[in-house]
Amino acid sequence: MREKARTPEDLTRLFVERSNAGDAEGVAELYEPDAVLAYPPGKTTVGRDAIRALWEEVLTQRPHFEPEPPLPTLISDDIALTSTPPADGTGARAQVVRRQPDGTWLRLLDQPEFRIPENGPDRA
Repeated sequence: MREKARTPEDLTRLFVERSNAGDAEGVAELYEPDAVLAYPPGKTTVGRDAIRALWEEVLTQRPHFEPEPPLPTLISDDIALTSTPPADGTGARAQVVRRQPDGTWLRLLDQPEFRIPENGPDRA
């Protein structure tokens, strides 16, 4: 039985550990059944089964993920926003996560990376 996320921040650590171990099923277990992942770039992957299939394919390339320090987590009742800055500092990764009935946390929405344009965000 795999470790469950007891805090919102645990999800990022578990993602890195499972991805580096080549465990696509374990990565998929970090998501709610109807979760939405904004990946591959410009597309979305919807549902735990589709996320598992995507990671099975991605992990055949043997990518290596480094842990990233979390930015402060925002929590409101059973919903939290987690994020980490990528090493190059040009954007962020963000996830909306939800507390489950057993007290553990799963990803609901996952934006693995978004870039801030060099001249800054667009202003309206």
